[in-house]
Amino acid sequence: MNVIRFSDLCASGQIAGKRVFIRADLNVPQDDAGHITEDTRIRASLPCIRMALDAGAAVMVTSHLGRPTEGEFKAADSLAPVAQRMAELLGREVPLVANWVDGVSVQPGQLVLLENCRVNKGEKKNNEQLARKMGALCDVFVHDAFGTAHRAEASTYGIAQFAKVACAGPLLAAEMDAITLALANPKRPLVAIVAGSKVSTKLTILKSLAAKVDQLIVGGGIANTFMLASGLKIGKSLAEADLVSEAKAVIEAMKARGAAVPIPTDVVTAKTFSADAVASVKAAADVADDDLILDIGPQTAATLAAQLMKAGTIVWNGPVGVFEFAAFENGTRVLAHAIADSSAFSIAGGGDTLAAIAKYGIEKKISYISTGGGAFLEVLEGKTLPAFEILTRRAAEAA
Repeated sequence: MNVIRFSDLCASGQIAGKRVFIRADLNVPQDDAGHITEDTRIRASLPCIRMALDAGAAVMVTSHLGRPTEGEFKAADSLAPVAQRMAELLGREVPLVANWVDGVSVQPGQLVLLENCRVNKGEKKNNEQLARKMGALCDVFVHDAFGTAHRAEASTYGIAQFAKVACAGPLLAAEMDAITLALANPKRPLVAIVAGSKVSTKLTILKSLAAKVDQLIVGGGIANTFMLASGLKIGKSLAEADLVSEAKAVIEAMKARGAAVPIPTDVVTAKTFSADAVASVKAAADVADDDLILDIGPQTAATLAAQLMKAGTIVWNGPVGVFEFAAFENGTRVLAHAIADSSAFSIAGGGDTLAAIAKYGIEKKISYISTGGGAFLEVLEGKTLPAFEILTRRAAEAA
């Protein structure tokens, strides 16, 4: 993907003395008292910030946090906890600036954090006047928030239209490179794991991947719908009977290419959905009318793990069972370790997927962990994200 990279601008000495506006993704989880409970996104933003400071820039950083009402700032919407944590990690002061749209005072070598950008009226609808004001604040706009790359907002898209220079930060560039490697020019076999509760939320992803991948492993409620499509009974398990024909179409599309959607041969069932429910391993053909399927069975898990070990590229989105419950985590655990132990290039994304990766301690064995949930899914669907589109266009204009 042809975009201007911030790292190249810094390396060529073009950033010294310039006003740099970084759109980061600092939308971190907080407890009821407002304390940050997990700071991965803040840590992920630091390389870009350090790069800008080391290059001698006057650095402004902003992000959204939570779901504030535009034009109505409340204390709970403040980036103050983020500024405090960022200061600890950087070992320097990080002043927090409110009401910044009409002007920011920042000198080369300085860093300021601009208050929650979603409080600005017109942010979400990409108001042109707001976007122009943001663009006027800087010499260089750096998009480094992949988690927002699927949204065309004033601080992600509009500012990129009007800033003198618009480029991709190191985090966004790494996401683009990893996704390109995984989907545009993958080492074969290409295996995708798509799991979740509903086919309807991931139907377009399944259809898009069906045209690209060599194997499409489905899990969770999605797998139940595919089991129905294969003529198997699923008891009272979560499924979408009205989408069986869509599932059949995906199976047929894969079969026509000599590819496959492996259907579970055994499953783990329970009579109730609870952490202390009694788990029973059954052949897929033996599911009773009052059974809930809560995981793939050990035989299916072993078969899929063996296939993953032979993969050239693996795309992973979603656990294949209710991995939060000990009795129903085996399938996800086995597949997670197979992905970790495989020599394949692996890219993983989505909140539940990241939780599984953390639970099994395999962070360092996944080739690339995507920071974006919705953005990652839209790329899998085959969509061109607004951030990529505008940055590509600005690079073409500058060429």
